[in-house]
Amino acid sequence: MKIHRPNFLLASSAALLATNKPSFGSNKQNDGFQRPQKARRFSTTGKQVTVYTTAAKTDYRISRTDTLSFKPLGQPKETQICVFVDPSRQFQSFLGIGGALTDASAETFALLPKEKQRELLSAYFDDQQGIGYKLARTNIHSCDFSSSSYTYVTEGDKQLKSFNVEHDKRYRIPFIKQVLAATRGKLNIFGSPWSPPAFMKDNNDMLHGGRLKPEFHQSWANYYAKFIRAYQSEGIPIWGITIQNEPMATQRWESCIYSAEECEEDRQFAQPQSTTFHRIP
Repeated sequence: MKIHRPNFLLASSAALLATNKPSFGSNKQNDGFQRPQKARRFSTTGKQVTVYTTAAKTDYRISRTDTLSFKPLGQPKETQICVFVDPSRQFQSFLGIGGALTDASAETFALLPKEKQRELLSAYFDDQQGIGYKLARTNIHSCDFSSSSYTYVTEGDKQLKSFNVEHDKRYRIPFIKQVLAATRGKLNIFGSPWSPPAFMKDNNDMLHGGRLKPEFHQSWANYYAKFIRAYQSEGIPIWGITIQNEPMATQRWESCIYSAEECEEDRQFAQPQSTTFHRIP
């Protein structure tokens, strides 16, 4: 099978765009892409490097451990580990590092003693006491990190009249709210579906791959928008979504096959419903 690389990247990344100046929790569309720019000539004269270290079996946790100065090196040997940085070439901004806020993580978190919960939140999400995650993904209804398969609608409800996120209010929504508090609201959250509901797919199964039936593109796009609004009404701003998790994988768990063209088609169906969908150039 021949894969067109730009289309593959569009399908796998789906809708996530790193913005130049992210507004945490905002779903404002920004289709801009910062192309390589020529920077002013860079000089190391008078500059120093501050070293921070995190290491197992030590007390180092992003701890300041050294200050180094630049000096001429010459041609490095093949055995030397080198990192080459070219300040004259700049691409898009680095949005952030984060983790997954799934049903599994939320249910496990709920089992921890309160003291351990605070310790975990501080270690991962506090930018003063911990590593300061600023990016997070959560699943749109069930995924392989859920205790069971579920959706937000009753089976066969194409109009989504039964849509609700009551399932998530037990564990996941309270967990995400605590995460948001730990980041002081400075967290970009995006959602990802692993599969549409079974009745929307040609294999009539949330598991084992399959594809979205053509007649359900609009209904599934509306589903994205309802998820975003439902979470926002719970006090959880959704920065964006991806169209499909692992769009080329058929799995034993929730999965769905998507081509790049189908991802773009869903994005176009969803665009009138929400400004959250960003296009990757």
